[in-house]
Amino acid sequence: FDKWTDGQRRRILLDLLERCSLSQQKFCAKQLQARVPTEAVDFTTRLPRVLSLYIFSFLDPRSLCRCAQVSWHWKYLSELDQLWMLKCLRFGWLLNFCPTPFEQGVWKKHYIQMVRELRLTRPKTPCKDEFIVIDVQPVKSNVPERNPSVAGLGTSRGRKELPPWRSSDRNPTDTIRYNYLDNQHPIEQARQA
Repeated sequence: FDKWTDGQRRRILLDLLERCSLSQQKFCAKQLQARVPTEAVDFTTRLPRVLSLYIFSFLDPRSLCRCAQVSWHWKYLSELDQLWMLKCLRFGWLLNFCPTPFEQGVWKKHYIQMVRELRLTRPKTPCKDEFIVIDVQPVKSNVPERNPSVAGLGTSRGRKELPPWRSSDRNPTDTIRYNYLDNQHPIEQARQA
């Protein structure tokens, strides 16, 4: 066997496997799995659930929605309330009811609802009289002052500060059309079109 070529060895092994029973083939498969490392293994199936959730906790809401599109197991993990509750509490968004243990995805639905409300309402700017501070002196600088109308012309017009749950890409090409964080209600999209 040591002096045979690779093709000869493969033919003999194939002939042996065809003559083996099902239990003997399973034994060979277990021996091969132990010796040859498997590739492209889903880490969420190998790791304990706690570690998988810990890894998913570092993702932003948009990435969690994308992870839900990978497989059914990832969808289950990425929609758990343990992940979305932290995202909501970071912004101070609390539930006004106590969900039962049988309700799943309550925090994700609440997060999506709060994001939709943020899109509908604009922040109210307070009037200038509320910000008067007494006894504040301007700091003198050696740098010559620029004309504020010319310097701030390009930055104030075209750029807006994005909320923390949105990335800089407004129209990503790798998401499905009905991603809750990217798309508005279909009726609203039809009105805008």
